Amino acid sequence: MDKDRRKILEMLSSGKISVDEAERLLQALSHASTGNDSSDSSTPKSGFKPKYLRVRVEPAPGNSQGDRVNVRVPLNLIRAGLKWAAFIPEHTQAKLGKAFKEKGISADLSKISPEDLEELIVNLNELEVEVEGDEIIKVYCE
Repeated sequence: MDKDRRKILEMLSSGKISVDEAERLLQALSHASTGNDSSDSSTPKSGFKPKYLRVRVEPAPGNSQGDRVNVRVPLNLIRAGLKWAAFIPEHTQAKLGKAFKEKGISADLSKISPEDLEELIVNLNELEVEVEGDEIIKVYCE
């Protein structure tokens, strides 16, 4: 085990950093060792293909009562789901479209291409929303 990885694991075990911070540091080390210099894994670099979509909800500053949520979804799962959407029968897709419209969402699963998904991933990166001063929602790729 190299010196940097050991130091990260020691900081984790002593409580100086969180599991999430350790994971990011290890991931940054991994990218640096493969020649992909990505010290901030939430920012896509040229040639860097993110593996996960991360959604975090944290209490806003000054709010100690809020919930914390940390969801990490493999992007390959999302990509596979997009491919499976092609197998949904047309009459079912029409019902889905109608249900989406009733909720005010204009979406047609059959028209979403892999390129659209990749563009969405890039554009979602670093999204941050503050909910009425109660919570902060961050969406990014890593």
